[in-house]
Amino acid sequence: MVATPIGNLEDITLRALKILALVDTIAAEDTRITARLLEHHHVHGNLRAVHEHNEQRSADWIVETLAQGKSVALVTDAGTPAISDPGATVVARTRASGFDVVPIPGPSAAIAALSAAGIADPPFLFAGFLPAKAAARRKALAAFGAPPRTLVLYEAPHRVVECVEDIAEVLGAGRTIVIARELTKIFEQIHRCPAGEASAFLQADPNRRRGEFVLIIPAPASAKEAGKTDWERALAVLLEELPLAHAVKLACRLTGVKRKAAYERALQLAHPVKPRRR
Repeated sequence: MVATPIGNLEDITLRALKILALVDTIAAEDTRITARLLEHHHVHGNLRAVHEHNEQRSADWIVETLAQGKSVALVTDAGTPAISDPGATVVARTRASGFDVVPIPGPSAAIAALSAAGIADPPFLFAGFLPAKAAARRKALAAFGAPPRTLVLYEAPHRVVECVEDIAEVLGAGRTIVIARELTKIFEQIHRCPAGEASAFLQADPNRRRGEFVLIIPAPASAKEAGKTDWERALAVLLEELPLAHAVKLACRLTGVKRKAAYERALQLAHPVKPRRR
């Protein structure tokens, strides 16, 4: 499992280059991208495509190759294999067949972004890519973002505006967000702002919506700040998709709020009192 650069082709370890030069086959997510990397470093390798659409078949082929006494290096287009990228199926199948799986560590977009975000609190949750559909994405944000911890996400350029708008709606417009894009590349950009301003920032310049994104939402300033507001937001989002009793039960499990308080608030949200006419 060989980590490769997330942008700048120089961000690869000496060990990784050595392994790529020595193995019998390099299993690559996109052979064209890996070929450019190998050419840049004057490494010659036998490439074979292994991507999300053929990963199961490729896992079988890799096991057969290893059984013949040959070696295989698995790489993705950028970063560390099996981290929001293909590779987990291959690893599981290889280990189940009794072969060793050796990690060759290196770049990771999530860690690179965190290192430059200026966030002191260590607990964080890496959630990878959220669901593409809006309702499922908001439900995931309610689940992941309720506890007081930093949330780290990946997002594609064509969905990033919708995603930051959902973050502002579900986690609060005042919650801080760090938008990191094109990491290690020429147009690298790391921007920090309130979540409520993120959509306008991205839409102010079409160039700001290009590249792959890492979104970091730091934990609220204090547990007190996170408490009531976060569980109420989570409950409101859950009520949009689930029956009241189910939404209350899930909100309690996710945030630790007491059932009585959650139930009473759910009734208020589901059946708001209309003002009397005078």
